[in-house]
Amino acid sequence: MKLRIGSGIDFHQLVEGRDLWIGGVKIPHHKGALGHSDADVLLHAICDALLGALGLGDIGTHFPDTDNAYKNIDSKILLQRTYDLITAQGYEIVNIDSTLCLEAPKIKPYVEAMQTCIASILKLEKNAISIKATTTETMGFTGREEGLVALATCLLSSTNS
Repeated sequence: MKLRIGSGIDFHQLVEGRDLWIGGVKIPHHKGALGHSDADVLLHAICDALLGALGLGDIGTHFPDTDNAYKNIDSKILLQRTYDLITAQGYEIVNIDSTLCLEAPKIKPYVEAMQTCIASILKLEKNAISIKATTTETMGFTGREEGLVALATCLLSSTNS
């Protein structure tokens, strides 16, 4: 069996007047993530992990923020297109492990919905998607609620024997 591992990281600024999308789920909060798309930091990190595992560049290579076709796009569409690139290369996803770094809001009430959303797009069992969160104990830009960070690691397996 041929295995490939990838990692991804994404950062987005938090601002007033934007919706907060994390893991394909709209989360009620007084701030949202700023970006060219819907700025879903978790889905972007997962896309980068998947692309990186196969040496296919990053999310900006495939979905550049200079292209108006991606202006305000739903990141679930980007994840689906990334999945299509991975499967076209003859790979399937074994699992994804991710961590969110943010002071607020608490995401535990939304983790199951995020797992369900991501698993549905990637054709995985829900338990193949791990989503954890941590604060920075009020330190740095995440601690001041100026932004949030997501990290993701994936394991891919070749579908060709």
